[in-house]
Amino acid sequence: MTIGFRPLTAGDLPLLAAWLERDHVRPWWPLPPEGLAAHYGPALEGREPTDLHLILLDERPVGMLETYLVADYPEYDALLHVGPGVAGIDLLLGEPDAIGRGVGPRVVAAFARDRVFANPDVRACVAGVDVDNRRSLRAFAKAGFQAVFDYEEEGRPHRLLRLDRPL
Repeated sequence: MTIGFRPLTAGDLPLLAAWLERDHVRPWWPLPPEGLAAHYGPALEGREPTDLHLILLDERPVGMLETYLVADYPEYDALLHVGPGVAGIDLLLGEPDAIGRGVGPRVVAAFARDRVFANPDVRACVAGVDVDNRRSLRAFAKAGFQAVFDYEEEGRPHRLLRLDRPL
């Protein structure tokens, strides 16, 4: 199984919309499919500092990752208090056959290593995961992320997970 990444494009939004309708995705990504262009357009056009990537499994799109510097989002930074040089990462596995096969941990580990830590200014990577999203919590833990603290985001309890840059 080969894992790869490529930048998400506006042409990928219909695929993302289909994933957002899936039962295993909907509770954790409550974005209305009809609002994707408005939500992701600024990042796709370079007007917002979030990088969006498709996850490729043997060249087939199976999900999406987004990454950003936490400090670029002052409200989120104020909530997390992680300081400068920390990147955030969000994982969405949209294809059902990518679930429960160990894909998530491998994707997260590869993305952190190859993309997030490719930026020499990034000293750590964090993920805020809904505490009820057990699959995602396990995937990040298996990729080496450690639980830091629990907090509330959008009215839901979340757990901040952190992976420091390898020495």
